[in-house]
Amino acid sequence: MTFRVQPLQTGGCGARCPHVIVADGVIETDTPQAFVDFLKSGSSDTNLRRIVFFNSRGGNVVASMVFGHLLRELRVAGIVGRFEDGREAGPYTGECLSACVYAMMGAVRRIAPPGSEVALHRMSIVESEGGGWGGPAHVTRSFADAPMVAVLQRYARRMGVDPALVRTAESLPPDSVHILTRGEMRRWLFATGQF
Repeated sequence: MTFRVQPLQTGGCGARCPHVIVADGVIETDTPQAFVDFLKSGSSDTNLRRIVFFNSRGGNVVASMVFGHLLRELRVAGIVGRFEDGREAGPYTGECLSACVYAMMGAVRRIAPPGSEVALHRMSIVESEGGGWGGPAHVTRSFADAPMVAVLQRYARRMGVDPALVRTAESLPPDSVHILTRGEMRRWLFATGQF
């Protein structure tokens, strides 16, 4: 995942426009530390607000929870949206899929504007063994066990999100994605649609 600062152009504010953080890409094991390092490097920006715009197709679930804990500790708000490189205009609709949902849970306020997509996916790990010297690789896929699902549910509850969201994600068939409706986001206390 990459991070950058972007001015939020609102109502002709010019040089006084608030700056927000744009988080774009896959959440990897080093993403939480990269976020901390990023914040340290931009500490002199007086226009920087505690707002992160998420645009991510997911990644590592454990790293996403660590990232979420950082957001909560720093009292950061999260919005599903994106900005296009090199363009001042924006934000545009974005996506927060799979493990991104767990990072977003940590935000003190969560917003998924109309048109932005939030989707659940069953957590899995794909491992490959062998394949050396021209032989075929043996690929195995494992899913979260009951203790890991319980960890995810406790995390959701601590972040103010209904654990039913986790149960729904972990009950999905492999390789399927469930796009959350506005009603589900409200019912599970995940996000509102308005700023």
